[in-house]
Amino acid sequence: MRNEKDNRGIIVRDEHELQVVSPHQSREEEEREIEHRRGRGGRFNGIEETFCTARLKHNINDPERADFFNPRAGRLTSVNSLNLPILRSVQLSVERGVLYPNALMSPHWNMNAHSIIYITRGNGRIQIVGDNGQTIFDGEVREGQVVTAPQSFAVVKKAGSQGFEWVSFKTNDNAQVSQLAGRVSTIRGLPVEVVANSFQISREDARRLKNNREEVSVFSPSQSGRSDEIA
Repeated sequence: MRNEKDNRGIIVRDEHELQVVSPHQSREEEEREIEHRRGRGGRFNGIEETFCTARLKHNINDPERADFFNPRAGRLTSVNSLNLPILRSVQLSVERGVLYPNALMSPHWNMNAHSIIYITRGNGRIQIVGDNGQTIFDGEVREGQVVTAPQSFAVVKKAGSQGFEWVSFKTNDNAQVSQLAGRVSTIRGLPVEVVANSFQISREDARRLKNNREEVSVFSPSQSGRSDEIA
């Protein structure tokens, strides 16, 4: 991992102790976990894990299991049949998202699944657009509401001032997402000429569109998008 002004080669020798930034539960999340355990009597007898040979539980809320983490924006965790094989039997996968206040999840589209989004905490704004450019949903959402994003429709989520958390249930045991912005986006991989011709914009605007964000999946409120913000 390098910052923007690091001109060293591809292979770099670490001269000091290597440290990795990882997400941890906030105080509020820890309190909710304690309350949950108290509600169950604080006892786990293991029957859930030993009743059959298939593993039936996976803690998607564990911050240390996040697939993407940005210390200024939030985290994203996915569970599918690769890390919980029993999901193959029900043809479902799950996504857990936590955005910090005013943070943004990268515009994206679900390649092979519909997505049912249940807001678990906070508030935010969700926009859903079809492949013909028609907006089918653009509104504020809050805890307890459900929004469905059809397959192949572009989706973007932005957190409100209190943060935004959700769980998405997807109709495929290995749901795939294609991002439309950020360091690993589809547009980032296209030649400048293709982007310019597709959107009928100048080459300079196309270059800015391709490179406007260095973050992955979850974007900080800052517009800088510097590579050293990624963890």
